[in-house]
This record gives sequence, structure tokens and C-alpha cells, in this order.
Amino acid sequence: MYHSLEEFLSHWAFESADTQKLMDALTDASLSQPMYPGGRNLGRLAWHIAQTIPEMMNKTGLAVGGVGEHEEVPPTAVEIAHGYASAALSLVEEIKAKWTDLTLTTTDELYGFTWTKAMTLAALMSHQIHHRGQMTVLMRQAGLRVPGVYGPAKEEWEDLGMEPPAI
Repeated sequence: MYHSLEEFLSHWAFESADTQKLMDALTDASLSQPMYPGGRNLGRLAWHIAQTIPEMMNKTGLAVGGVGEHEEVPPTAVEIAHGYASAALSLVEEIKAKWTDLTLTTTDELYGFTWTKAMTLAALMSHQIHHRGQMTVLMRQAGLRVPGVYGPAKEEWEDLGMEPPAI
């Protein structure tokens, strides 16, 4: 849970940069990689992460832009990456312009629950991290080089001339 806007904004800068690295590594061909037959594909999952930023945070009184809640998945990886970047930046701008540390203790109704704004920010962060993990698996299945998150990825260890740790 966040106790100050600076605490959230610092964490958001770190986590959204890692999410952006994954978005930037997508290719148009990889977008169709399915989770399972009939399930979301990689493109839909990446777009869902981008769309959730305004969808969730606008329920708190913000006016986060970047992507529309009901927009179709763009046909290109570049458009998805750009949409995520725009929404992530818009969130920061909206919070800085409209909230104070005291705002974090106020509540909103979201998804049938009453959450403080601090809880909503924590849920947004957890949601992004959860789906980012799913993205890395689908990216591997699609044959993409996956950027490291929380440390080097397999290929990054090799780029450093080191053996990836045995797990």
C-alpha cells in the first residue's frame, strides 16, 4: 500500500519502464501468440494492460487518456507500445495535477468493492505485474527475445559472457 504519491510515482516509474521494455519487444507477428485455444493472445493481453490504466484509474475521478477503454486491439506492436506509453504517462500527469498525499485515504467504489485510492494504485500495479509475467511466457513461445525484468533474462546473461543461473 502506498503512503505518499512520491512512493507510488517512484514505484510506477520503475515498473512501467519494465512493462514498456516488454511492449517495445513485441513484433507484429508475435501478437497472435495464443494463451490457449480460444483465449487471449499476446496482442490482446498487452492491450489489456494499456487499457486498464485509464479504465481503472478513471473510476477514481482522474481523466487518464492514452487509450480508450473499448478500443479494439491495434493491428501493430508499435501502436500497442505507444498506447501503453501514453496511458502510463497520462496517469502520472493526472496524479501530479489532481491528487495529494491525503487523497490516498479517500475511497471509491470499484468492481463491487470500496477501495482507498492507495489500494487502487496497489491493485493497478499488481495487475500490471501479473499480466507482464504472462506476457513473458507468451513472448518466449512466440520466439521473441525477452528483456530482463528484475534482473537479466537468459540471453542477457549470455550477452554478459556468463552462464544463466541454474534454477
